[in-house]
Amino acid sequence: MGVRHVVVFRFRQGTTADQSATIAAELRKLPAAIPEIASYTVGEDAGLVEGTWDFAVIADFASEADYFTYREHPDHQAVIARHIQPVVDERASAQIVVP
Repeated sequence: MGVRHVVVFRFRQGTTADQSATIAAELRKLPAAIPEIASYTVGEDAGLVEGTWDFAVIADFASEADYFTYREHPDHQAVIARHIQPVVDERASAQIVVP
């Protein structure tokens, strides 16, 4: 059984489009550094409906062990510390077991 990891962020007021684009660019580098990532989609909300979160990450892993490798990986932690934490006001996540 695999794991799908879903994260959404709400940015702090004043977060710029450049900061959001940097987050996306830095996250998109992670699959090259973390081979345990089976699928990885990141990006800003499309703005189709009101009340949604600002940014989302959807990552798939073949196993729980692969998810935990990603979660703790130093490259992933560096992106969080350098680019995400400084601008995120709220964060929500879920890990879904997928067949």
